[in-house]
Amino acid sequence: MMAEISALQVKEKALACGFHKIGIVNVQDVSTLAQGNESAAQRLAYWLDQGYQASMEWMSDSRRQCLESVMPEVKSIISLAVNYYTPHEREERRDRAKISRYAWGRDYHKVIMKRLKVLAQWLEEKGAASRVYVDTGPIQEKAWAQQAGLGWIGKHSNLITRDYGSWIFLAEVLTDLELKSDPPHLPHCGTCTRCIEACPTQAIVEPYVVNANRCIAYHTIENRSSEIPVEVARQMDGWVAGCDICQDVCPWNQRFSQTTDIEEFQPYPWNVNPSLADLAELSREDWDRKFRASALRRIKPGMFQRNARANLEHG
Repeated sequence: MMAEISALQVKEKALACGFHKIGIVNVQDVSTLAQGNESAAQRLAYWLDQGYQASMEWMSDSRRQCLESVMPEVKSIISLAVNYYTPHEREERRDRAKISRYAWGRDYHKVIMKRLKVLAQWLEEKGAASRVYVDTGPIQEKAWAQQAGLGWIGKHSNLITRDYGSWIFLAEVLTDLELKSDPPHLPHCGTCTRCIEACPTQAIVEPYVVNANRCIAYHTIENRSSEIPVEVARQMDGWVAGCDICQDVCPWNQRFSQTTDIEEFQPYPWNVNPSLADLAELSREDWDRKFRASALRRIKPGMFQRNARANLEHG
């Protein structure tokens, strides 16, 4: 039998599990996930129709449009955020590679999933069913996070919070608990277009819309081709794993970044300013040793070599 659990109790438990922000959406309260005058489903459909997903075929999974197809008995979403920012700075040197800040430390999937499992077990002990995700399920997590009041989707398409900027990981717990919704967050980008103007490949083709075909992060992480397009390679400026340019220039990040209290997100020393020449010759043994507990394992040794060589040849 399910015990009576309030939204406040859920939030207190989530904080105790190590999450930094928590919001709740009762799915019965939401007819559409709206952003401006369009629903999230409409914006996703437009993005897919334009081919902006490039080779990321999983983005067209129809379950993203229907939460009940992910968990038929779902009644509420517990939306969660974890701050991963550390204040280390990259050296602006032509011989140095750049790795996105989110991947400097331990694999966030592993770090956050441990916390999610504790929260889910607590819910199950109370008699509630749950399903957990951290960047792994067919869920429009940024749209749900905005609906849950965690922050708003910025023009660079990342979720921005007042507390931590956009240096956050998102996670979700779907549950059959009936919980009270939090109010959705209003957007606060205003007329600012710094992220759009700063993107060297013009990947942000309009506010809130990123064309992955032009995106440095996509090409360094997801593109499995043997070569990176020359028009992208010429603009990489050292990036070999992701790209933080649109986040680095965001005023909310410049003003409100806070150093994380999660030790696992502190950088491994070889991730902040690695050598392009070394990565261009990265062996499988070195790759396995350096990236064993890292989100960077998604980038295989040959891809690191390709990315580094593209910088060396076109930088």
